[in-house]
Amino acid sequence: MDRQARRTRGSDDAAAHVRRKETRAVRPAPVRNEPRVKHAYEKKTIALVYDFDGTLCPRPMQEYAFLPKIGVDAKAFWAESNRIALEEGADPLITYMHLLYKKAKAAGVRIDRDDLVAQGRKVELFPGVEKWFDEIDAYIQECDHGEHVAVRHYLISSGLAEIIEGTTIYKRFHNVFASEYWFEAYDLPYPKRVITDTGKTQYLFRINKGVENLGESINQHMPENVRPIPFSHMIYFGDGDTDVPSMAVMRKNGGHAIAVHAPGKSKEKGTELFKAGRCDFFASADYRRDSELWRRTCLLIDRMLADIRVEEEIWRLGREIERKGIA
Repeated sequence: MDRQARRTRGSDDAAAHVRRKETRAVRPAPVRNEPRVKHAYEKKTIALVYDFDGTLCPRPMQEYAFLPKIGVDAKAFWAESNRIALEEGADPLITYMHLLYKKAKAAGVRIDRDDLVAQGRKVELFPGVEKWFDEIDAYIQECDHGEHVAVRHYLISSGLAEIIEGTTIYKRFHNVFASEYWFEAYDLPYPKRVITDTGKTQYLFRINKGVENLGESINQHMPENVRPIPFSHMIYFGDGDTDVPSMAVMRKNGGHAIAVHAPGKSKEKGTELFKAGRCDFFASADYRRDSELWRRTCLLIDRMLADIRVEEEIWRLGREIERKGIA
């Protein structure tokens, strides 16, 4: 190969290398312990984290369309699923996910991902849920005194991500962490991700650390002072025993929790959680403005907004001392 040809080929190879480098997915920089210089206070995000079944909707999501479509009684289904899990020593969530499609196959009904998403349109929500997100966002904007505090809504559910995707509120969440299926992988869809009661707590730490890509580990140490959303800026909403681990983690780390119960139903579980120190408040699952739930949520938001102002002023004072070298 002559010199000109080698030069041309070398230029082509270099150009191709640049193109590959430009199109390669940019991975976030690894967390480092050494502090970086900050020119503005960054921890000004509030996160509201919700369970789904019993918290935002009255019944398990599978009862609105899936079980009726395959002709299975809801009470009998859950009793059978719990019995199998107990007898086989199996995880109850994996058991129900498998049993759903086993029953569908027995009924001669094929349900794929698109079917599950369509089923989400039939899920009923508690009063006020659809307007809740706009109302909360507006309240924070009104009360943050020009501090430009942001709010994010998250969902962590043992239910099915595909059904949630079909609901009217799916797009209101910054991120959704829920159980999922692998479709077409086996004779029956196979569980891809199962979120257990204790497993939910992993996602609280993902929000806290800002590591929401499930392909990335959250086990690497991250100092508290670099975590983007402190637990003290978070509220968890749940309805019962399955939410106790999340409530406990939230409260232990300085965060907040609210237990809800169906309107007109017993307050016993909320009272029990409140007495045990698992939640700050409990209230009826009435998400309309000026309800008891609204008022108590806003009290916690008021506290967080005040804390953010105090934290920012402390940060500013520290920066001034560093800049001026005040002894």
